[in-house]
Amino acid sequence: MLAKNSPPANTRLLANPRLPIAAVALVAAGAVALLGPDSGLRPARASGDNLSQLGSELNAKQSQLNANQAEQQRLSSRLAGLRQEIQTLSNQISLVQSREAEVAATLRYDQAKLSRAEDALRQEEARAAELRRELGRARHILAAQLVARYEQPQPNLVSVVLESHGFNQLLENLQFLRNAENQMQTAITLTRSAKAQAEAAKVRLSHLASKDRQLTAATEVQAHALQGMNQLLHSRQSALTDVRSAQQSALGAAQARGAQLRTAIANVRAQQQAAEQAAAAAAAARAAAAQQAAPSSSGVSAVPSGGWAIPASIVMCESGGQNLPPNSAGASGYYQILPSTWRLFGGSGPAAYLASKAEQDAVASRIWNGGAGASDWVCAGIVGIG
Repeated sequence: MLAKNSPPANTRLLANPRLPIAAVALVAAGAVALLGPDSGLRPARASGDNLSQLGSELNAKQSQLNANQAEQQRLSSRLAGLRQEIQTLSNQISLVQSREAEVAATLRYDQAKLSRAEDALRQEEARAAELRRELGRARHILAAQLVARYEQPQPNLVSVVLESHGFNQLLENLQFLRNAENQMQTAITLTRSAKAQAEAAKVRLSHLASKDRQLTAATEVQAHALQGMNQLLHSRQSALTDVRSAQQSALGAAQARGAQLRTAIANVRAQQQAAEQAAAAAAAARAAAAQQAAPSSSGVSAVPSGGWAIPASIVMCESGGQNLPPNSAGASGYYQILPSTWRLFGGSGPAAYLASKAEQDAVASRIWNGGAGASDWVCAGIVGIG
């Protein structure tokens, strides 16, 4: 229909021009064909109850789809957070592994240094032991010589002279005695000095080995701590990876459910459209039959009747007397009024079918305007009014 005194481009209720009776019959046949066994849709009854049921089902499916989309957004956000956490853990693991490698290298160096110090200490200990044995032997020889000198009679000048075969031998005998004693004293002195050096080296190497052992132990503690930290981070990363896999599975299931809901919504809308077309075709067919059964077109009353604000025949043609939800063009309610026309003639709310019958009657009465607006309804021409 076309709202009175308004631009025709944006206020027409029905997009189709007035149809002749034969065209209405063809539309009805097409609607029946849409609901055939190969259409994939449930056969829709041309009644307000069926359209209302389809509207409720559509609203329910849309609510489920909205909830599904919200769930998908929540899962996607959670997955993004998990990916960030896993990346952070990967960076921390890389850092710990790098530090662990450095500590391991330091530990190997300390262990090698400790091994060298212990080897040197063992060598000095062996050297000191050998020098102690040498010193003991030198002292033993010196003591034996002293005892022998004490037990033997002291040689006097006469005996030395008499026993010597010439002056040169005498000098050699005297020099030999002095050299032997000097060499023994020198050997004892050198052995004592070497022993003292060996003991000092032993003490120094012992301190060095002790320090190296402390450093090695501290490095081992660091290595164990880093190893434990590495294991902990890997365990945390594995747990987060499992959670991410579960979230990805849940997101995939939600996406599949969303696709099913969109398919169901498309099917319901197709059923709703088919039901609307069938209802309109059936109403038009009834109106055409009524017109053919009437003795003449002048017999159709143009006066509102049957509790309606416009002639009942127009109402039956437009909506079948049902408060229909919006059709594909947006018209709704008992009188099939477009939202723009509804607002233009003082209707409240976004659409006619959401208002009470009394308000729809009042708006339709203003559009009808005592019959002056009859041409605003396509069905008025179909039933022979206007």
